[in-house]
Amino acid sequence: MYLSELKGDPAQLPEPEQQQPTRAPRFTRKRAAYAALPVAGLILFGAYGLIGHDKAQADTQPLPTVTVSQPIERSIVEWDDYVGRFEASQAVEIRPRVSGALTGIHFKDGQIVRKGQLLFTIDPRPFAAALAEARARAASAATALSLAHADLARANRLIADQAVSAEEVDSLRARVQSAEAALAAARAQVQARRLDVEFTQVRAPISGRVSDRRVDIGNLVSGDAAASATVLTTVNALDPIYFSFDGSESLYLKQRRQKDGSDRVEIRLQDEPDYRWKGKVDFTDNALDNGSGTIRGRAVVDNPNYFLTPGMFGNMRLAAGGARKALLVPDAAVVSDQARKVVYVVTGKDGSVEARPVEAGPLINGLRVIRSGLKPKDRVVISGVQFAASAPKVQTIAGRIEATKVAAAPAVPAPISSQATLAAAR
Repeated sequence: MYLSELKGDPAQLPEPEQQQPTRAPRFTRKRAAYAALPVAGLILFGAYGLIGHDKAQADTQPLPTVTVSQPIERSIVEWDDYVGRFEASQAVEIRPRVSGALTGIHFKDGQIVRKGQLLFTIDPRPFAAALAEARARAASAATALSLAHADLARANRLIADQAVSAEEVDSLRARVQSAEAALAAARAQVQARRLDVEFTQVRAPISGRVSDRRVDIGNLVSGDAAASATVLTTVNALDPIYFSFDGSESLYLKQRRQKDGSDRVEIRLQDEPDYRWKGKVDFTDNALDNGSGTIRGRAVVDNPNYFLTPGMFGNMRLAAGGARKALLVPDAAVVSDQARKVVYVVTGKDGSVEARPVEAGPLINGLRVIRSGLKPKDRVVISGVQFAASAPKVQTIAGRIEATKVAAAPAVPAPISSQATLAAAR
């Protein structure tokens, strides 16, 4: 059928016949695969070129640069830490030695008193009367002794004329001796009564700070026996003052084994940043405590202004031997490698890096004491430690180790006031 015959009605056109999909010939697929080979080769060659270029760049990268310096050598003193409390060097309970009524108080509570200063007065009148009586008895005994001496002298003159018997003379001699003994007893009684009168004035036995009065005027106080005597007040000697502390057995052994052990101590209070109080150890107990395994020690500290008070808490450090030479490096140069401490040392002219295990000591102004593991001529990495830890070789520049003043430990702040009022205008 021709198209010219169907021009008028498109609906009369015949439907196109469905064509079956045709399969490319086998030789055509192989040809396409062979054609793709050059493209893949170009891609692989380009990738190899990029990798090779990066490796070449890596091989030509410069070595990392670190700062090195030899450790500095300084004379240091090491200290061991302790804690303890201050105690009075002398503490006395003021008790009366005679009984009676309290008639006078001659100090202000809490003031500083001196040795021999009058503190209390007990009514002296009964004791003054007893002293007068004792003196009268002593005078009577002296008169009796004089009479006995006169009788004996008269008998001695008459014995040559046999006017008196020998028995009577012996009796007179015995009476003289008895009169002498009675006079001695009377005089001792006078001395005892005089002491009682003195004891009515209670004086400070030591210099120090007195506590408050425990008994007011008008009360009867007892002084018959020491155990039952009335406590009037207490006095603590504060200059010098003691600092009592406990140390472990290991610290005690360390101090004992040191050839040049020192007894110097420095103490700081809880609100002080520095160790401003100086002293020395003057006592160590003769045995360790079985329960705690510690031994008690005591240091003497000067306290001229009575600022330190018994019961105060303090941190003490005790010199662990005398001054000695030590190597110091910056604290940042010492790093932790699992359970050990290491510093990185540059060895040789090619910049090889070696991790050197060391025994680190205390910190002094930002510098770490190295007890062992380093030599004075070693070149220690003090800056760029992270590069030295990851690179086998480095470039070096010379540096300098300097101590830095480390801020002192912050002091415990003073309690904040809970209230405030407006100040009165003047």
